[in-house]
Amino acid sequence: MSKAPTTAEQLFRAYFLPLYPEDARADLAAARATDANPANNPAVLLHLDEAAAIFAARAPSLFADSPATPAELALDFSDASVHRLSAALSPERRDAWAKSSAPGHADNELFNVVVHGAAYVGACVVRAHGGDATWRVRRPLWESVVRLASRAGDADLAVFHWWLKALSDDEGGHTLADRYRTHVEIPCARPEDLPVLAADDRVLPRITRPRYDVLYKYLKAHLPELKDLGKDFPSPERFEDFRFASVEMRLLGGGRMLLMHAQGEHGVSLFWLTAAGFEKSAFYPADAFPAHRLDVEGDKLRLITSVAGKVVVHEMLWWGP
Repeated sequence: MSKAPTTAEQLFRAYFLPLYPEDARADLAAARATDANPANNPAVLLHLDEAAAIFAARAPSLFADSPATPAELALDFSDASVHRLSAALSPERRDAWAKSSAPGHADNELFNVVVHGAAYVGACVVRAHGGDATWRVRRPLWESVVRLASRAGDADLAVFHWWLKALSDDEGGHTLADRYRTHVEIPCARPEDLPVLAADDRVLPRITRPRYDVLYKYLKAHLPELKDLGKDFPSPERFEDFRFASVEMRLLGGGRMLLMHAQGEHGVSLFWLTAAGFEKSAFYPADAFPAHRLDVEGDKLRLITSVAGKVVVHEMLWWGP
């Protein structure tokens, strides 16, 4: 049997679309926007819970050849379990599931893994984030979304589509865990629980000749509370490779995080650090000129750059993407 289609759209059309009700196939946009449980019948929601439980129960056999043992996979409906699950997914496993039977049939293993897996990931959001997360039922049931309220705003999380994208070869390497972190964990994080690194009104001057040794001396002089950059901060060699023109510092969240932001030849790099050291980073392509601008508005950061001469604005929470 031939290799499984590898784009999210191909996977959807080959393995899932044939099993949609005829009216849903005719108007997918309407099916995805229509509440299929307006009376909030608990029996319908129970089907989603049952699908999630089926997935968790079948995981030991589905991932029998995974480097992780079933105990290590531990699908316990926690946020962390989504990361363990994500690490066990692979193109090889996708193709093996796809070859179990002909595409477009309800007994196909890939179809069953994804529709039950979508229910599992959605259940993780609902269970871990309680009153802030609720199911919004769609028809067919695997198109159901999770409505999540967070400081990033209200969002409908299309967990079924996260699976299709995670199993495709056309999404730039973004995993199921990447999407869960971005759309669930980061918006629901409690960075206010982090220890204060320094008063956020402390003046931190720009580094005009950024080298790793200069950065080290700068932090010792201006932010001695930060004892260590952390093992995952870029190495001295990597830091030099960025060829930053300058580096700016900003304390955020009442001084709980330090944001380093710098413009290189090809874009803007951001590094978030806590009292424990390096936390995360992000890179946004941008022209070398004009210089980027960073604004803080409540819980949001706005990074303003120029790309091919056009203004581009990136918004994120202050504790990072």
